[in-house]
Amino acid sequence: MTPEIILVMAVLGVAVLMFIFEWVRVDMVGIIMMVVLPLLGLVTPQEAISGLSSNAVVSIIAVIIIGAGLDKTGAMNSLARLILRFAGKSESRIVMLISSTVALISSFMQNIGAAALFMPAARRIGRQTGIPVSRILIPMGYCAIIGGCITLIGSSPLILLNDLMKIYDSNMESFGLFSVTPIGIALTVSALLYFVFMGKVVLPSAKGEESGGPMSELLKDTYRGMGTLFELHVPDEIEESRTLDALGIRPLYFTNVVAVYHKRLNQKNFSPKRDTLVYPGDDIAVVGTREFVERLARDLGWTLREELVTFAEDLSPNNAGILEAIITPRSELAGKTMRGFEFRKRYQVNPLAIFRANKVFVAGISDIVLHPGDALLLQGRWEKFHLLKDKPDLVFTEQIKGEIIRTEKLKFAVGWMLVSLVMILGFNVQLSIALLAGAVGMILSGVMTIDEAYTSVDWMTVFLLGGLIPLGIAFEKTGAAQFIAESIMGALGTVSPMVLLTVIGLLTSFFTLVASNVGATVLMVPLSMNMAASAGADPRMAALVVAVACSNTFVLPTHQVNALIMRPGGYRTVDYFRAGTGMTIIYLCVMMAMIYFFYGVTG
Repeated sequence: MTPEIILVMAVLGVAVLMFIFEWVRVDMVGIIMMVVLPLLGLVTPQEAISGLSSNAVVSIIAVIIIGAGLDKTGAMNSLARLILRFAGKSESRIVMLISSTVALISSFMQNIGAAALFMPAARRIGRQTGIPVSRILIPMGYCAIIGGCITLIGSSPLILLNDLMKIYDSNMESFGLFSVTPIGIALTVSALLYFVFMGKVVLPSAKGEESGGPMSELLKDTYRGMGTLFELHVPDEIEESRTLDALGIRPLYFTNVVAVYHKRLNQKNFSPKRDTLVYPGDDIAVVGTREFVERLARDLGWTLREELVTFAEDLSPNNAGILEAIITPRSELAGKTMRGFEFRKRYQVNPLAIFRANKVFVAGISDIVLHPGDALLLQGRWEKFHLLKDKPDLVFTEQIKGEIIRTEKLKFAVGWMLVSLVMILGFNVQLSIALLAGAVGMILSGVMTIDEAYTSVDWMTVFLLGGLIPLGIAFEKTGAAQFIAESIMGALGTVSPMVLLTVIGLLTSFFTLVASNVGATVLMVPLSMNMAASAGADPRMAALVVAVACSNTFVLPTHQVNALIMRPGGYRTVDYFRAGTGMTIIYLCVMMAMIYFFYGVTG
């Protein structure tokens, strides 16, 4: 063991400890590696920063931008709607549907790309259903990693497999596109079953960056829980149609009507005015307290639904919410009433209350003369708030969520994504270049601005991976990886083929936690094939085990997919260890069982 090997093992140990005990944030670990490794002479300065320009990191940046572009055009909203149509609000069905779909896409697309493209939809579904996004993203991420094993083009190790085998023996039979499919399908099914039956135990309940409900906790304290949404149905038996003003819902029940669905017109109105007619069969969305809404339903003979149905998507936290806005001294509202200003007609949002001099006014607010400094509690769709924030009349006290959806650019967004896929699958263009082409195309076609593209990138993920790549380079360059592999293989002596392949799988799984999966593949394929030949085992099977085991990276956030979902899911390193330990054991057992039963390897 050389001094360089001892040094790189020490650096690796410190990095792992920083991950486990979270002494610094994970992206800072990556930056520390970029500084420490060249100072110790383990890598060159060029190699230390090479991770930031690597194919993997550039691909991540590009695919996040593509995913953001799809989200901004409403594509991911439509995808979330489709998934919810089949899965309802069942956590297990949602997890199975999202994860299996991502696994299928990963079989012909790089797993990081599949995970990044689906992440906006997964986060939207979490917000809409109230399921913590942390309980969705780890299963999705793990299945994205595993899905790369369904075909020979789903992950970098499998893409490299045949070429590395030819280096060992130019006459060796190559694996076909679907040679690995039985293993990949079995692993995917096992992962889905693992999360269905063990998800409640191994998955965290952190909400990540998301927050649920239409109103923030701060506003709930100020406005005494006024932000609860309810949906009412007007029975067909009620023959008379009446205006909202005639119904007296606000003055009599201190409740605000924020949306009306006219069934016979198949039309939704998200800023209904006092003269809006309510017909039999209509659905009404209101904001108020349960006590008054129940009294309203009882008095008018309407049906109070247990949850939002007609407006489940339209008024979900994805698309709408409640905000507080302050009237500015230069506002046109100052000195006027909301009725005289035609507030709803102009702004397309619903006033719920006025806060002035530590008093909250709910009834009669349309006729109160407004003053600079008054706080208005408003409900509406996020896109309307984004348009309103650019006007000088109001200043919002909280950040506006959501964004303006550019549905007219949907064809461009989907088109550029397909261009990237065709370049990857049809013309064998390098992944990073093909994805960058799609990202640039979205910007040039107006799907998103360059500033929005920069904002969409999770730079924590970029620097985490950028720092781990030179650590993998140092691990291989110093001979530490080869030293460990040869030491373990030498200690085994003569063993049966299945035992040898199991050890190769374990060893490869270890290397992929601390080095890149490509680096582990390049190192382990020739080494394992030589060991298999000397032990009387099939070298092709040894190479296949290495390529598949390189995806067994679940217990640390070192894989690109695990790093990608870390911050959106609100995960800590211990969360990966808790969920990934069982997944790692299952992965190894299922992989070796499939090798034994489907590939003719005997014990």
